[in-house]
Amino acid sequence: MPSMIPRGNLNKLCLVDVTWSPASVAANTTAAQTVTVPGVVLGQDFVLDVTKPTEQAGLGIVGLRASANDTVTVVFVNATAAPIVPTASQTYTFVIARRDGPAAGVMS
Repeated sequence: MPSMIPRGNLNKLCLVDVTWSPASVAANTTAAQTVTVPGVVLGQDFVLDVTKPTEQAGLGIVGLRASANDTVTVVFVNATAAPIVPTASQTYTFVIARRDGPAAGVMS
Protein backbone atom coordinates (compact mmCIF):
# COMPACT_ATOMS: atom_id res chain seq x y z
CA MET A 1 0.00 0.00 0.00
CA PRO A 2 1.45 3.39 -0.99
CA SER A 3 2.46 5.81 1.74
CA MET A 4 0.58 9.02 2.41
CA ILE A 5 3.62 11.18 1.59
CA PRO A 6 2.36 13.55 -1.15
CA ARG A 7 5.47 13.29 -3.33
CA GLY A 8 5.96 9.55 -2.89
CA ASN A 9 8.63 7.48 -1.27
CA LEU A 10 10.69 4.37 -1.92
CA ASN A 11 9.07 1.03 -1.31
CA LYS A 12 12.25 -1.01 -1.78
CA LEU A 13 15.96 -0.44 -2.20
CA CYS A 14 17.88 -3.54 -3.18
CA LEU A 15 21.17 -4.84 -4.51
CA VAL A 16 21.14 -7.35 -7.35
CA ASP A 17 24.28 -9.24 -8.40
CA VAL A 18 24.54 -10.29 -12.05
CA THR A 19 27.42 -12.12 -13.73
CA TRP A 20 27.93 -10.43 -17.09
CA SER A 21 30.34 -10.35 -20.04
CA PRO A 22 29.73 -7.03 -21.87
CA ALA A 23 30.70 -6.64 -25.52
CA SER A 24 33.67 -4.62 -26.77
CA VAL A 25 33.34 -0.82 -26.65
CA ALA A 26 34.72 0.96 -29.72
CA ALA A 27 37.38 3.66 -29.39
CA ASN A 28 36.41 7.22 -28.41
CA THR A 29 32.68 6.55 -28.08
CA THR A 30 29.83 5.57 -25.82
CA ALA A 31 27.95 2.31 -26.25
CA ALA A 32 24.67 1.20 -24.70
CA GLN A 33 24.43 -2.49 -23.82
CA THR A 34 21.60 -4.40 -22.16
CA VAL A 35 21.88 -6.92 -19.35
CA THR A 36 19.24 -9.12 -17.71
CA VAL A 37 18.63 -8.01 -14.11
CA PRO A 38 15.91 -10.24 -12.64
CA GLY A 39 13.08 -8.43 -10.91
CA VAL A 40 13.50 -4.99 -12.47
CA VAL A 41 10.12 -3.48 -13.41
CA LEU A 42 9.96 -0.87 -16.20
CA GLY A 43 8.27 2.35 -15.10
CA GLN A 44 8.46 1.44 -11.44
CA ASP A 45 12.16 0.87 -10.73
CA PHE A 46 15.12 3.24 -10.94
CA VAL A 47 18.66 1.99 -11.48
CA LEU A 48 20.71 4.19 -9.17
CA ASP A 49 24.17 2.69 -9.54
CA VAL A 50 26.24 -0.25 -10.70
CA THR A 51 29.57 -1.50 -9.44
CA LYS A 52 32.00 -3.06 -11.88
CA PRO A 53 34.38 -5.17 -9.78
CA THR A 54 37.58 -4.13 -11.55
CA GLU A 55 38.90 -0.95 -13.15
CA GLN A 56 40.00 -0.78 -16.76
CA ALA A 57 41.93 2.27 -17.95
CA GLY A 58 39.81 4.44 -20.24
CA LEU A 59 36.57 2.53 -19.62
CA GLY A 60 33.72 4.00 -17.59
CA ILE A 61 30.00 3.69 -17.00
CA VAL A 62 28.13 6.92 -17.71
CA GLY A 63 24.46 5.94 -17.71
CA LEU A 64 21.95 3.41 -16.42
CA ARG A 65 18.23 2.85 -16.85
CA ALA A 66 15.57 0.18 -16.66
CA SER A 67 14.78 -0.35 -20.33
CA ALA A 68 12.30 -3.26 -20.04
CA ASN A 69 11.08 -5.66 -17.39
CA ASP A 70 14.11 -7.64 -16.14
CA THR A 71 16.42 -5.54 -18.35
CA VAL A 72 18.85 -2.70 -17.60
CA THR A 73 20.67 -0.63 -20.21
CA VAL A 74 24.24 0.28 -19.22
CA VAL A 75 26.06 3.00 -21.17
CA PHE A 76 29.82 2.53 -21.32
CA VAL A 77 32.33 5.18 -22.42
CA ASN A 78 35.69 4.37 -23.96
CA ALA A 79 38.00 7.37 -23.69
CA THR A 80 40.93 5.75 -25.51
CA ALA A 81 42.04 5.41 -29.12
CA ALA A 82 41.59 1.61 -29.11
CA PRO A 83 38.63 -0.71 -28.48
CA ILE A 84 38.22 -2.03 -24.93
CA VAL A 85 36.64 -5.36 -24.04
CA PRO A 86 35.23 -5.23 -20.49
CA THR A 87 36.54 -8.10 -18.36
CA ALA A 88 34.42 -11.20 -18.99
CA SER A 89 32.26 -13.04 -16.45
CA GLN A 90 32.42 -10.47 -13.69
CA THR A 91 29.72 -9.98 -11.06
CA TYR A 92 28.23 -6.50 -11.35
CA THR A 93 26.17 -5.18 -8.42
CA PHE A 94 23.15 -3.04 -9.36
CA VAL A 95 21.43 -0.71 -6.88
CA ILE A 96 17.69 -0.67 -7.66
CA ALA A 97 15.07 1.62 -6.08
CA ARG A 98 11.36 0.84 -6.38
CA ARG A 99 8.74 3.59 -6.23
CA ASP A 100 6.10 3.50 -3.50
CA GLY A 101 2.88 4.03 -5.41
CA PRO A 102 2.21 5.94 -8.62
CA ALA A 103 4.14 8.99 -9.80
CA ALA A 104 3.09 12.08 -7.87
CA GLY A 105 3.41 14.67 -10.64
CA VAL A 106 5.49 17.82 -10.68
CA MET A 107 7.61 18.74 -7.67
CA SER A 108 7.36 22.34 -6.58
